[in-house]
Amino acid sequence: QSEPTSVCHKCNEVIQQRIITALGKTWHPEHFACKDCGRPIKEATFHIQGEEPVCSDCFVSNYSGTCYGCKKPILERTIKAMDQTWHEDCFVCEGPCKKPLVGTSFYEREGRPYCRADFEQLFAARCAGCHQPITENAIVALNAKWHRECFKCKKCASPITASTFAVEDNLPLCTACSG
Repeated sequence: QSEPTSVCHKCNEVIQQRIITALGKTWHPEHFACKDCGRPIKEATFHIQGEEPVCSDCFVSNYSGTCYGCKKPILERTIKAMDQTWHEDCFVCEGPCKKPLVGTSFYEREGRPYCRADFEQLFAARCAGCHQPITENAIVALNAKWHRECFKCKKCASPITASTFAVEDNLPLCTACSG
């Protein structure tokens, strides 16, 4: 009984000696080549485009995206965020924490991602009373923004809830202390 013959996927001729089996096909070693540049693929690792082999150089040049964060080619899992493509490890908070943002909510400013804490510390309006970020509703008075609980009388520290109040040194005074 004769052995089954293998036919090269590229040239359709019988393969007599060395054989490469890849992508469910058989090839002469010199015919297992990149579909783009035509050079034989000798590395153990190759890429696939349109069910044909592609060498690593052509894959990087022709098919891989470029990471918005590090500007290097993306050869593994891709993150799509803010209309850009990122490596997982490059999609991190641009604030001081540098925490990974994959799978979390984030804030965007000028094309850069931030975690909530860093975004608030860096960009949120500051309270005129305590100087901390204002993340909820604010009171706007005396040409400044205030946390509701920080808008209090300069003298007695009672919260000012009335729509009228007095002003001393650009700070609020309740009606009881101003009289």
